[in-house]
Amino acid sequence: MAGWNDGLIARRAAVRTVSDEPGTGPDGDLRAPQVEAYVPSGGPLRPRLDALRELVGLSRARIDADALAEAGRVLDEAAARRRLSSRHTVVAVAGASGSGKSTLFNALAGAQISETGLRRPTTSAPLACSWTDGAAGLLDRLAIPGRLRRRPQQGAAGADEALQGLVLVDLPDHDSAAAGHREQADRVLALVDAVIWVVDPEKYADAALHERYLRPLAGHAEVTFVVLNQIDRLPGDAADQVLDDLRRLLDEDGMALGEHGEPGATVMSLSALTGEGVGELRDLLGQFVQERRAAALRLSADLDAAAARLRPLYVAEGRTGLGERAREEFADRLAEAVGAAAAGQAAEREWRGNVGRACGTPWLRLWRRYESTRRPGRPECPAGPASPEERLTARQGVEQAVRILADEAARGLPAPWAQAVREAAVTGAQGLPEALDELVTSATVTSVTGEEGPGGSGGVSVVDRADGAGGGDAGGGYAGGSADSAGPGDASDGASGVGRVDGRSADGAGCAGGSRGVLRAAMTRAAGVLGGSGAGHGGGAAGGILTTRPRPPRPGWWPAAVLAQVSMTLLQVFGVLWLMGRIAGVLDPGFLAPALLTLAGVVGGPLVEWSCAAAARGPARRYGQEAERRLREAAAACGRARVLDPVAAELVRYREVRERYVAVTEFSTTVR
Repeated sequence: MAGWNDGLIARRAAVRTVSDEPGTGPDGDLRAPQVEAYVPSGGPLRPRLDALRELVGLSRARIDADALAEAGRVLDEAAARRRLSSRHTVVAVAGASGSGKSTLFNALAGAQISETGLRRPTTSAPLACSWTDGAAGLLDRLAIPGRLRRRPQQGAAGADEALQGLVLVDLPDHDSAAAGHREQADRVLALVDAVIWVVDPEKYADAALHERYLRPLAGHAEVTFVVLNQIDRLPGDAADQVLDDLRRLLDEDGMALGEHGEPGATVMSLSALTGEGVGELRDLLGQFVQERRAAALRLSADLDAAAARLRPLYVAEGRTGLGERAREEFADRLAEAVGAAAAGQAAEREWRGNVGRACGTPWLRLWRRYESTRRPGRPECPAGPASPEERLTARQGVEQAVRILADEAARGLPAPWAQAVREAAVTGAQGLPEALDELVTSATVTSVTGEEGPGGSGGVSVVDRADGAGGGDAGGGYAGGSADSAGPGDASDGASGVGRVDGRSADGAGCAGGSRGVLRAAMTRAAGVLGGSGAGHGGGAAGGILTTRPRPPRPGWWPAAVLAQVSMTLLQVFGVLWLMGRIAGVLDPGFLAPALLTLAGVVGGPLVEWSCAAAARGPARRYGQEAERRLREAAAACGRARVLDPVAAELVRYREVRERYVAVTEFSTTVR
C-alpha cells in the first residue's frame, strides 16, 4: 500500500511539473500563459476589497448582520473567483420565454447544443459551452454538472480564435412558469462575469425584465449586452424604431449605453434564426473576452452595488461630532447639578466669616456666638444630608445633561451609529449621579465649622478614622488628603459605609478606568478649597470621620489687622482698668485720659473690623470663584471619564468606518 501511494504521489508530481511549465497544458499542448483576471495589486480593485473587508470587520458590533450580508457575499465571491481560472470569461445568455436565447446560443457555438422548439419552457437547466479547457472550476462554481458541459463544433465559425477563453452559459427562462427555473437563472446570474440579455419585439418592454433585472443591475452596464432578437419578423425600418425605444427604456432604467466610444452596455439587433448580426455579436464578444477585464468589472460593479446599499448606514447628514460648545454646556449642566455656584458662594461667605472672627472685636464675637447657639442650624452643626427632593432634582439634572449631550453627539449620524452613541452615553451615565453626589459629599464633609483663634490657625489636610487605626482616604476615597497615603486600615468602617484607598466606594460609586486618579485629584482639590476656609476644626463628621482642614490663603495685611485689633482690645482693657482705679481712688484723680483711651479702643475695634471686612471682599470673592472652579473641574472630570470619553470613542470608531467606506467608493471605475 505504501508503494502504491508513493507511485500515485510521483505521478501527480510529474503532472504538476508539466502543467507548471510556461506555454504548456496538462496534456502537453501549447496554451497561452495565465493572465490575472483582476487588475494588478496597485489597481483600484484590491484596495477596495481590502477596505470593504475592514469595513465589515469594524461594523459587526454596531450594524445588524443582515445589513452586512451583501457585502460579505461580495467578498466571498471575489475570493472564490480569484482562486479560479483567469483565462476564461463566463458569459450567460438570459432572456424570457420565446425570446430565442437558445437559438442564439447555438448560433454562437456553431452547433445544435441547446434544445430549441415551441414547447415552453424549453431550457430547464443551465447548459455550458467552453471554447477552451481549464474551465472546470468555474463550471463547478456554477453547479453545472458534467453532462451539461459542451464544446463548440470544431472547424465551425463558433470555434473562432477570438473566442478562446469564452464560457457561454444558456440559462432557463427568467419568467418561466416553473419556480425552480427562475431560481436557477437568478443563482447563475449572480456568479457569471457578463450577461447577454436576449429580448424580442414583443417582450422587450416587459416590466418583469426591467424592474427585476435591468434596473437593479444598471451599475453593471459594462458587462451587459442587450440584444434585440427576431428582427427578421419586423418589416422595413420597424427594427430600428424598436431598437431606439429599447435604448430609451434602458436609459430610463439608469443603464449607461456604450455609444460613441464611451463605456456602457452594448445594445444591438440581430436575427439568430437567419444569422443577421450574429457575426457582429461574435466579434464584439471576442474583443470583450480577449480584454480579460470582465471579472474585474463585474466585481467592481458588485462592490458599487453593495456600497450603495450600505450608504444609509455610513454616510452622515451634515457635520457630525461634539464641538467645544457642546462639551462646555455639558460641563455647565453637571456643575449646576452639583451646585458648584452655591458652593462657591458658601466658600466666599465662609472666608469673609473667617475675617470677621479673626479681625473682629472679642465682644462682638462672643455676642455672635451666643446668638448662633440660640438659632437652629448653627454653623457648628454640620450640614445634614440632602433631602430626597433635592437628590431627585439633581439626578434629573444629570440625566437631562447626558440626554442633551447624547442627542447632540448623535445628530446627523446614521441610525446604527446614533444608537451606539446614545447607548455609550446612557451606559456611562449609570452611576454618574452617585459619583457626583460622592464628590459633593466629600467636599461637604470638610466644611464643618468650629471655633478658632483670632489668628485663624488651621490644621493639616488629613482625613482619618476617628479611632486613628486606619490611614488613607475616606468618604468615598475622594475627601481631602493624599491619594497615595496608606495605613493598616485601607477603608473607613464607620457608619457611612464607603471609602477605600484605591478610590472605589463600597457601593460601586466613582469613576472607573484610568480617569479615577484624575477625578480623585480634582475632587481632593475641590474638597480642600471648600473645606479649607479658615482653620482646623475639631468635631466629628458622619460615619465616624474626624476631619481637619488646611489653612486658607490670607492676604499680606492679615497679621497687621490682627495686631491692630489686639491693640484696640488692649487699649479698651487698659482704659477700663485705669478708670476703675481712678474711681476706687487707687490712682490719681482725673478721668479724661482713661476715658479717651477707652473710647479709642471702643471706636477703633469696630473700625478695624469694618476696614478688614471691606478689604476682604476681593480676596473672598476670588476664593469663592476658585472653590467653584475646582468643583466644576471635578464634576467635569467625572462627566468626561464616564460619558464624554465613551461617546468620543464611538465617534472615532464611526470616523474610522466612514474612512473605510470612502475607500470602498473612492476608486470606483464602474459606469453608473
